[in-house]
Amino acid sequence: MSRDTWIIIGIAVAIVGIITLIGAIKLGRRLFVTKRMLGELGTGGKVAFWGALIYTILPVDLLPDPIYLDDMGVLALALMYLTNLLRKRNGGKLLPGPRSKPSSKHDTPR
Repeated sequence: MSRDTWIIIGIAVAIVGIITLIGAIKLGRRLFVTKRMLGELGTGGKVAFWGALIYTILPVDLLPDPIYLDDMGVLALALMYLTNLLRKRNGGKLLPGPRSKPSSKHDTPR
C-alpha cells in the first residue's frame, strides 16, 4: 500500500478511537451520577460499579486500548444494572418523588 493509504487508515483509526473514547467518558460520567443517586450500594452494585471502572482503566482488555468498544460495553452493562437497582429502590421510577397522587379533591393540601 502507498504512504497516502496508510495516512488515511491512520486518520480513520484515530477518529474511531476519539469517538469511542468520548463515548466511554460519557458512560463513565453517567455511571458516577447513577451511583450518587443510589447512595448506599449493595454488594452487587459495588461489584458492578468498581468492576466496570477497573476494567475501563486497566490496560488488559479484550480489544486493544485505542478502541474502547469493549470498555463501553462493560460500562453500559454496569449502568444498566445500577439503573435497574435505582428503579427498584424508587418504585419503578428513575427519580425519587411522590409515590402516588391524591385521589380526590378532599385529599389535596390547602
